[in-house]
Amino acid sequence: MAEKKTQIEVVSKNRRASFEYTILETYKCGMVLTGTEIKSIRLGKINIGDAYCVIQNEELFVRNMHIDEYEKGGFVNHPARADRKLLVKKTELKRLTNKLKDKGLTLVPLMVFLSENGFAKIEIALAKGKKSFDKREDIKKKDVQREIDRRL
Repeated sequence: MAEKKTQIEVVSKNRRASFEYTILETYKCGMVLTGTEIKSIRLGKINIGDAYCVIQNEELFVRNMHIDEYEKGGFVNHPARADRKLLVKKTELKRLTNKLKDKGLTLVPLMVFLSENGFAKIEIALAKGKKSFDKREDIKKKDVQREIDRRL
């Protein structure tokens, strides 16, 4: 019998997150979505560049994530920037709540992907904001690596 490979399809990435933040831990979560939202995500009409996560009433939400309205949705279409609930275990949520009490830590979405079952999932990260000199160091490292790659 052939082994079943897990295939995920990355729909959207937050490229600025690794530049703006130092990633400490990552978590994969499910999302509570309506029918028109998942159809738009499958078409790739999603932007998580400005999104962030918050914990309210012992629940985890992602805010400011833009999912375009579905073209054929009609009157049942979803709002583009609504808060969307994330599905995590209670133990993970308590751990995140305790870690977020530290100064300077935040939850940032890294990417949205479709699992092998067709469910939309989001990868979030516990992150700490970088200072400007850290960002300059990252830029220098990338430039040096690019120069090395050119010469080889």
